[in-house]
Amino acid sequence: MATELLTTSLANFIQLYTILLIVRILLTWFQTMNWANQIAAVLSPVTDPYLNIFRSFIPPLGGALDISPILAILCLQILSSLLISV
Repeated sequence: MATELLTTSLANFIQLYTILLIVRILLTWFQTMNWANQIAAVLSPVTDPYLNIFRSFIPPLGGALDISPILAILCLQILSSLLISV
């Protein structure tokens, strides 16, 4: 019973963190908007350490296109699926 609660809680946390990552990634498209910078400033300390792990493996293409968040989200989704299946 306790393990089920733990795995469900972890899976829910991973889903919430994935949403935060997606919001952070979308905010990079609106860097000229003042409100986007304020939200990104709050999310950056939470999301960037995890994203930096993947950025060290996959540098931005052409200096502008960063595809590392795709791999980061994919890893979280796989982990969440594994936790739910247990």
